[in-house]
Amino acid sequence: MNEDTLLELARRALLVGLELALPILILSLVIGVIVGLFQAVTQVQEMTLTFVPKIFGVIIAGLVLGPWMLSQIVSFAASMFTGAPAMIH
Repeated sequence: MNEDTLLELARRALLVGLELALPILILSLVIGVIVGLFQAVTQVQEMTLTFVPKIFGVIIAGLVLGPWMLSQIVSFAASMFTGAPAMIH
């Protein structure tokens, strides 16, 4: 295994991690902005108000995107295991 192969594996792993984390992070950002605007308009300064909608949003997104995320992880792991003999030699 040379450095190019190792760098390609690391790049693919980071891209898969980014693909899996990005939808949840974007959803959390959007919910945070909406709750922040609501707090600014109504002048409600409750600290815990931002966490509850984010938690519900992440749970719902996890239920909706869970099968897709699992298939992405399984396909990445399968490609790693099937390509391992070629990488070793």
